[in-house]
Amino acid sequence: MSLRFSNFFMSLIFSLYFISLLPRSTSFSTIGVTYSAAANTHLPPEHIATAINCLNITSLRLQDSDPNVIRAFTYTNISLFLTIPNSLVPTIASNRTNALRWLYVNVVPFYPRAKITIISVGNDILEVSPEFAELLVPAIRNVYLALGDLGIRKISVSTTFSFINVITTPFPPSAAKFQDSSGDNVILPLLQFLRETNSSFLMNVYPYNLFRLNSEIPIGIALFKEHPFNFRDDLTTGVRYHNLFDMMIDAVISAMAVEGHEDIPIIVSETGWPSSSTSPYEVDANIAYAEMYLKALVGHLKSGLGTPLRMEGVAETYIYELFDTESKQETKQTIRKWGILYPNMTRKYNINFSGSARIGRSRVMVKLAIGIFLVFVLCFSQ
Repeated sequence: MSLRFSNFFMSLIFSLYFISLLPRSTSFSTIGVTYSAAANTHLPPEHIATAINCLNITSLRLQDSDPNVIRAFTYTNISLFLTIPNSLVPTIASNRTNALRWLYVNVVPFYPRAKITIISVGNDILEVSPEFAELLVPAIRNVYLALGDLGIRKISVSTTFSFINVITTPFPPSAAKFQDSSGDNVILPLLQFLRETNSSFLMNVYPYNLFRLNSEIPIGIALFKEHPFNFRDDLTTGVRYHNLFDMMIDAVISAMAVEGHEDIPIIVSETGWPSSSTSPYEVDANIAYAEMYLKALVGHLKSGLGTPLRMEGVAETYIYELFDTESKQETKQTIRKWGILYPNMTRKYNINFSGSARIGRSRVMVKLAIGIFLVFVLCFSQ
């Protein structure tokens, strides 16, 4: 009996030693939502804060940083992700004083009473304002340096890209690269800056858009549906993918690896599925599929499984958007409804957004617990 106890004791010591080697801080995947004040001018900022609290969401991305909206979130536990408009990129790139001027309006009066954590300099600028592409990284650096001038060092600075506009060959993920037009001039210096400043790579990830562009993608994979044939294999890495979201995240990781920066954290700055569309060709833009995608996405993020190429998964994910945007005029362009709330602030879906998803250590800890239990059984069965 003493020998068996001794064997078990030694095994336990080794197990505890390996536990001590694990990261001591537990990271969480945060689920947030986006909001545009310009598209919802009829709603008082205080109502926005109430809506966020009722949904138990703890992070908000402001697509247009309105000081009145930021003020509504002072002394709350909701973290804010601010956005500098594309139109300001040239002036901020030309002079750090212009960056300070923006910060004095949108950050200084509220921080740290408002939990501002991220500033995106521009949104999808390579697609929307490609003429400003070479000014993007200088503008980001000026905002970062201006924050330092103000003694603010806990707000990260980055910019936001759209997956379909910067990634080539999304499948297999191992073959993904950044578009040649953006790689050397924008992406590589940005990745170097993000590594230097311990900031995140921000990406708009829409499985719906990629599904529509590629007829070979089954709807089930785009919607996280569990089915024996809902998978795609990456023959280069030997990884089997069961959903399009993970494929797209790992494609971004592979593209960063080509540039030598695969370990930079990723934040999904926008994702979602439209509940309706004015186009008769978008039959998959419906409320049933939208709820299916969002429920499965939230469940996937809360599971802590991460992606095949990144155990810790993405650091944060922002669902687009809080409210359906009201169209005030007739237009020939396709109008889609993405909101998780109707304009009257009633819920569109029955989804529980509360709680952050534990990532990274969960799978390791489960395996380790099983290992200790097996050691215990083996030692005392002899």
